[in-house]
This record gives sequence, C-alpha cells and structure tokens, in this order.
Amino acid sequence: MTVDGTDTILPPTPDSGTTENDAPTAGMRRRRRYLTGIVLTAVLAGAAGAGAAGILKSPAQVAAETAAPAPDTLTAQVERKVVAEALITRGKVSTASTVDIAALAPTGVDGARPMVTKVKVQNGDQLQYGKVLFEISGRPVFTLNGAIPAYRDLKPGMKGEDVTQLQKALSKAGFRTAPDAAGTFGAGTGKAVTAFYKSIGYSPVLAAAAMPANEPGKVPTPGATGDVKTGTASAEQPPMVAVVPMSEVIYLGTLPAHVDLVSAKVGTPPGDKLMIVSTGDLVVSGDVSVREKGLLRAGQKVDILSESSGTTLTGTVLGVEETTAADPKDGQNASGAPTYTLRVKPDQPLPAEFAGKEVRLTVKAASSDGPVLAVPSAALSSGADGSTTVGVLQPDGSMRRVKVRPGISGDGFVEVTPEAGAMLAPGDKVVVGTQPGAAPGGQP
Repeated sequence: MTVDGTDTILPPTPDSGTTENDAPTAGMRRRRRYLTGIVLTAVLAGAAGAGAAGILKSPAQVAAETAAPAPDTLTAQVERKVVAEALITRGKVSTASTVDIAALAPTGVDGARPMVTKVKVQNGDQLQYGKVLFEISGRPVFTLNGAIPAYRDLKPGMKGEDVTQLQKALSKAGFRTAPDAAGTFGAGTGKAVTAFYKSIGYSPVLAAAAMPANEPGKVPTPGATGDVKTGTASAEQPPMVAVVPMSEVIYLGTLPAHVDLVSAKVGTPPGDKLMIVSTGDLVVSGDVSVREKGLLRAGQKVDILSESSGTTLTGTVLGVEETTAADPKDGQNASGAPTYTLRVKPDQPLPAEFAGKEVRLTVKAASSDGPVLAVPSAALSSGADGSTTVGVLQPDGSMRRVKVRPGISGDGFVEVTPEAGAMLAPGDKVVVGTQPGAAPGGQP
C-alpha cells in the first residue's frame, strides 16, 4: 500500500473461517474421519469374509451335506383274512346257438330277377318275432317263432304240424287264428296272416281258394298280391286267400335273438348265408392261456362286468375247452401256444343289452378255507436252505426272523403258517422293504 509515496507493508489478513483457536478442532476432525474410514473398511472386510465362508466349503462338508439320508424301514401288519386268488380276463356275451339265414327266390313274383332289394337290420341288432330282416325282389323275409324250418308254402285247406306252428307263431305275435282248429289252415288263419302282413307294412301273396269241382268259375293266376277277398265266389272268379310262402318266413326257436353278422347287400342275389343270427339264452365265453387253464375248474364263481354300463352280475364256470378252428392259426396266441375257451353260465338270465358286448370276467380261482394269517407277498424271503421267512420288526428296532410255510396267494397277500416253535400273530409288523429317508430341509 502507498501512503504519501511511501510503501507500507501490512501484515497478512487471517482467513475468515480460521483462527488460531480453531486449529486444534480441524485436526480432530481429520483424525475422526481417518478412524471412521478404518472402521468401515474392517466392517466391509468382515462381511466379505462371511459371504466367502458361505460359498466356499471343504470337501468333507460338501460330502456330508449331499450324502443320501438313512433309509426308512417299510412295514406292514400281519392280518387274519380270507385270501383269494382271482383270474381276470376278457369275455364276450353271445347266445347259445347260431343260425345261418338263407333266402330263396320269392314266390309269385313274375318277370322279376331275384336279388336283395333292402337290408333292414345291422350287426348287433336285437330281433323280435315279426321283424323284417331284408327284402328279396321287393318281398319281405321276416322272423316267426318256431322250431320247424319252412319247407312248403302254406295256404288255406292245408293241414300239418307246420300249420300248427304258424298258428302258434301268429297268436304269439298278437294275431288270433280262431275259429280254426289247430293244424288246419282255415279262414281264421287266413285273416290272421293278412293282418300280420299289414302290421309289417306289406300285402300278403294271394292265391285262389280251392273250389268244389261242380262250381263254375275261372281260376286266377296264383301269386298276385293284395287284400284277401271274402264272400261268395262269382262265376267269374273264386275268392282270393292269403298264402305264407316258405321263401318269406324264417323260424327261430327261442328269444332273445341277436344279429351277429350281416353279409346281405343290396343288388346281390339271394344265397345260403345272408346273415348269421344267434338265438337262445345268453352265455359268456373268454380266452385263457395254458397257465390260466390250470387255475380253473367247473363250479368256480365268476363276476361278469359290463364296462359300458357298469353293471356286475355273477356266473359259474361251466368248463374250459381247447379252442378249435378251421384256420390252424386260430386257437393259438401270438407265441404259437394253444389257447383255451372259458365257458361261463350266468346265475340268472343276462339282460338283452348284454348280447354281443365285451365284458370283464373275474374268476375266483382259489380261496382259503376261512380267515388265515396273511402277509404281503413282498414280506417273504427265501433262504439258502430253501426255507421261507418273514422279518418281524421289534419295538427296539431290531428284526426277528420267523420261518413260515406259504400257502395260497391272491390280491398281493400270501397265506402263511409259522413253523413249529415260531411265533407270528396278527398285528405284528413285518418288513416289506425300505424307502429313502427324508432329504435335507424336510423334502422327500
């Protein structure tokens, strides 16, 4: 600074924020910051060390933590129960006998080529008497009840057992033949025939009635179809009467009847086997192997389950027969071993809906005589000396070996009889195996 031309030197001006008294305080602040840094470094180093300790493990520690847990012993209680051996196989329901349905050329259809013109049933259908199976050249072929095959056309004036059969069949279908005597085809039978044909949607074949030799009249061409004309014969034409052609009726002895196979096709000529029909009571059969055959005998009880409806009925084994067939490959399984047919008789008539269905058969092949000591089959062990034993788990965790004689087996259980001096009672816990223990953290 210059005063009156003279330079004057002034002392330095101290810092506004620092005084001599403040110097020790600033030093203390620096030391605190230094100590704080050391503490934070130590804390961070400790945390890093703890993390590394959680990640890095010794080989012994890793082996101990990953070792499989000790296995647990599985046990089951000795029971007193009936042991039954069951054989389960597939079966099919069918009727007792089969009939091959054939057809002849229709009677009285002039100028027509015989052929199948309609097929009115299909595989699996249930048949009732009076059911139309198919048409040949527009004429029906239907079923009626009877055991005598149709072998001649039946018309008024005829007599015989086949006429009696026709009258009974019409009556069973709801068409009375009175006042005709049994075995005589008269006016009553003719009216019943006409009514029956109308009920199935057809007109009967008509023929001229027989007339006395001294009665004039012109005999019409037989084989026409239409309504039966009744009344007094005119000089022009005698009355027309209904005829039952043998080509139109199929007699079946018993019901239910079931269509097994339809081979008739529209446009084909009539033949010896247009369809196969099963008749009679429903029976059940199934295929079994040689080994299974040895478990079966007549009289054993059978459960018959229809899996489609859930219905279970009972039956009895009739017997087991070797399967026979025209084809050498039939009657053998895939390995070439012979197969056998199990025959089952239902204890009561099966419902009609069972016909032709697949069923499951459960045969009680063998059974103990009342309740016996039984253990799971997994509990049995065989020794080098040929003995059979079970291991009984004691309360203290030890195991006691008990010699037993095995008996009948079934449903996973085996009948056992303790050898002389051995002790085994219901409620004892027998060892059936082991399972892994609980994994670390309680997970199985």
